[in-house]
Amino acid sequence: MIELPCIDTFLAYLRLEKTLSANTAEAYRYDLQRLASFLNQHRIEQVSSISADILSRYIQLLYDIGFASTSIQRSISSMRSYFAFIASEGEIAEDPTELLESPRSIRSLPEVLLVEEIERIFNAIDITKTGGIRDRAMLETLYATGMRVSELLSCTEEQILWDEGLVRVYGKGSKERIVPIGEIALHWIKEYYQSERHLFAKPHSDSTIFLNVRGKALSRMGIWKIIQSHVKSAGIKKSVSPHTFRHSFATHLLEGGADLRTVQEMLGHANIVTTEIYTHVDREYLREVHRSFHPRQKRN
Repeated sequence: MIELPCIDTFLAYLRLEKTLSANTAEAYRYDLQRLASFLNQHRIEQVSSISADILSRYIQLLYDIGFASTSIQRSISSMRSYFAFIASEGEIAEDPTELLESPRSIRSLPEVLLVEEIERIFNAIDITKTGGIRDRAMLETLYATGMRVSELLSCTEEQILWDEGLVRVYGKGSKERIVPIGEIALHWIKEYYQSERHLFAKPHSDSTIFLNVRGKALSRMGIWKIIQSHVKSAGIKKSVSPHTFRHSFATHLLEGGADLRTVQEMLGHANIVTTEIYTHVDREYLREVHRSFHPRQKRN
């Protein structure tokens, strides 16, 4: 297993020479621990073996499993500071972050899934296997509500307003919004409670809806792996992450005629400009509607 050298010395350097706050320094520690876990999973055993390509793959993974852009930017900052520091200390000959490309502050959105492709993914889930009903309920809920992955994984039974067909979502900054969840997603959540959740629940489990085999809330990586498995089974070749379902939710609503401000409310965007980026996907759809129905597009 790889151990990143000089972590404590690096953090002391941040506090004393860079005058970073204790909270920021601890955030850097957590970022580096997560990086070390990734390196171990990919059998990188020597610090000298860490390349810009490996770090780029790590950053891409953070995007794929749904980390916010601000969190990813901080992770990149922590890596740049750390590797520059250990290079100056003689622990490595070259700083791999010197060749690391900085991603754009606004990353291109993931591919949108067609409704038919989403159905294929749902139908590819084997609900006869343990965890199958849980997985179906999770993905149905992601698509039905447009929740962020962090919102889904922290969602508790108390947040579901069963009779009203709504879910109370706590988003960024603990801001609350009410989102319709739909009958199909509610059906699968009920199925999960009736037939599977007790198989995952342990004495220490709380009211978090979706649990892993240890009786705790699933992690971002956990749900990312689950999605990859079912996407592969469905034969979908697109790059699909938890955020793809949120993106597809918004796009399909807009294509169906929902107004932008309603979608903004359901997504939990403070600024409608953020929601407007979802409209780029359906511009060709809008052009096709215009070509088909506008009087001045018709030729005699």
